[in-house]
Amino acid sequence: MLGMPDTQPAIRVRIAPSPTGPLHIGTARTALFNHLHARHTGGTFVLRLEDTDQARDSIAYEKDILDGLHWLGLGWDEGPEVAGEAARGPYAPYRQSLRLPLYAAAADRLLAADLAYPCYCTPDELDADRKAQEAAKQPPRYVGRCAALTADERSARVAEGRPAAIRFRVGSGVVAFDDIVRGRVEIDVANLGGDFVIVRGDGSPLYHFTVVVDDAAMEISDVIRGEDHLSNTPKHILLFRALGHPEPRFAHLPLILNADRTKMSKRKSQTAVSDYIAEGFIREALVNYLALLGWATGTEEEILSIDDIVERFDLTAVHKGGAIFDRERLEWLNGQWIRRLEPDDLVERLRPFVAAELAAGRIDWMPSDDDLRALLPMVSERLPTLDAIGDLVGFLWVRDLTVEPSMLVPKRWDPATTNDALVAARGAIGNTGAVSFEADELEPPLRALAEARGWKAGDLFMAIRVAVTGRTATPPLFDTLVALGRERTLERLTRAVAVLNEGSVPT
Repeated sequence: MLGMPDTQPAIRVRIAPSPTGPLHIGTARTALFNHLHARHTGGTFVLRLEDTDQARDSIAYEKDILDGLHWLGLGWDEGPEVAGEAARGPYAPYRQSLRLPLYAAAADRLLAADLAYPCYCTPDELDADRKAQEAAKQPPRYVGRCAALTADERSARVAEGRPAAIRFRVGSGVVAFDDIVRGRVEIDVANLGGDFVIVRGDGSPLYHFTVVVDDAAMEISDVIRGEDHLSNTPKHILLFRALGHPEPRFAHLPLILNADRTKMSKRKSQTAVSDYIAEGFIREALVNYLALLGWATGTEEEILSIDDIVERFDLTAVHKGGAIFDRERLEWLNGQWIRRLEPDDLVERLRPFVAAELAAGRIDWMPSDDDLRALLPMVSERLPTLDAIGDLVGFLWVRDLTVEPSMLVPKRWDPATTNDALVAARGAIGNTGAVSFEADELEPPLRALAEARGWKAGDLFMAIRVAVTGRTATPPLFDTLVALGRERTLERLTRAVAVLNEGSVPT
């Protein structure tokens, strides 16, 4: 691994998302690593929007990206939504759609120095070249048809009405650079596919060109991005050199992979950060998990706050190998962070998910904050995500619980035994809870009932659980009965007996 130089200019890093889709887990991880590097070194974190794809850019996607980064706590020092000098300073504007004159000027400089040239090739000509190369089993590359046109030949093509793209002259040789993560990288420019287009025939600049112009103009010192951009880096270095700008340092992060080691993509996995937010993953856990996708502290510690991560983060400790995205591990980490939240904070974060249950008609009323707070000892250890609150205890907020008769009968029992058990359990609970209705007072008489009748306690408890909740898996049974309260517990047992006998809910 290559370390950072002992002396270096001020650190300036950037994240430059394109608003052509929602905030991706990979983009979020890249933004996080840029943020961590800037905060660890006392540098500047810049956000720049690459919003020049008129066909695919969306205001809704832009909002999703910015909102997602804010939610993660990855505030930027310069860029959209930053007030004051940072938004108006020497590096502004931070939207590519507002920087088009800069790209035009840079292209003119390259044309004037003959480091780029106008290309009049038609789509049909380029397609014919590609097919001929495929037939010859050659790698695709531009054949250089327009690389050496004379002034007269160019004028003739203009007269024909052919639009001119602008191609950059690649030349020959090897581009070498020291990647902070991957070490020494050398790539022969012969593998770049020939002279490449930097400005389309309609005048719109392409990514490889705009990213270099912007990084140079904004004095980005360290370009931290995904490994999938590694093959682009020689093109960018050649453009930096041609434009007379110093090259930034590069750090290419390992890809995020599915369990089968394929690249994480929306076709095979959940990639939108907004989906994880909607499921009830909390920011502390998601940031913690993303930080460990390709980087490690060198210790056994896994549960780290953002401040801990900033203090320890070092780009030279980022791994080369791909990082497997493990959903189960993320849920485990999320549960750990949920249990670290202060009660009032957890109630605040749970409230929208309970409200969503109400809006969807799965519960009948919204519990108070005090009601939710009282449930925390029972539920917090069992929440992998915040949206699991409905499945876990939503039955508490339902007026008329409906239970399928078949669900009421434990596997080892028949309907008659279940009926006797529920009637007897109702009597035991009614007698016990007349004065005090507490978990430690409910359990002994019900265990005694099972022993006296020769039943397994687990079967009796399962029948009671299904009768009062409609579910086979809940928080501890006796805590659940206390949360329901004496009257509702007795009422649900009565209704369950009626359902078991008649197959319908009594009116």
